[in-house]
Amino acid sequence: MSGAQTPSHPRRRADAQRSVAAILEAAVELLAQRPDASMSEIARAAGLTRQTVYAHYASREALLTAVAERARQQALAAIDAAAPGDGPPEEALDRLIAAWWETVARHARVLGTLAGAYPSDAEVRELHAPIVERLERLARRGQRAGAFDRELPADWMAAAFLGLMHASAEQVAVGRVEAEAAGRALARAVPRAWGAAGR
Repeated sequence: MSGAQTPSHPRRRADAQRSVAAILEAAVELLAQRPDASMSEIARAAGLTRQTVYAHYASREALLTAVAERARQQALAAIDAAAPGDGPPEEALDRLIAAWWETVARHARVLGTLAGAYPSDAEVRELHAPIVERLERLARRGQRAGAFDRELPADWMAAAFLGLMHASAEQVAVGRVEAEAAGRALARAVPRAWGAAGR
């Protein structure tokens, strides 16, 4: 009997994964237009029932946390795919800027809403910790190679990069600048903030 039921388990898991993906995508799209969108509205946008959404996320806050966590994982994957540990540090920084901004730009208009899922400074620091660690690692590698200003603390360099990234996202979110222009500004500003040679 149990053997006959086994094939349905992978199907249920696959269905659940598709539902989760649809919910998160719908949440990003809808919250970008209307930050106060309800769970019922997100369910409709995802093509699912309200009950299905609540089966995965017990509250709106839980859904926002999941959206923020997925955005972080996408950012980390993009940063790692840019191979910041390979090649000349200046080139690695350029790759990292472009890759990270691509993921942030997709979420620029919902970042303000997602911030509500992390009300304390400690939670925000924990959210950013894996990204900051990667930035500091590249900063130190570049300083050892003479590519970046050795007088700048690596943690300050990481914080400056993070601040410029958030400022760019905010400018896109309020419609003051297009995402492409913000990406170009980052590509100029971050290397200069890091004291990259020849920038």
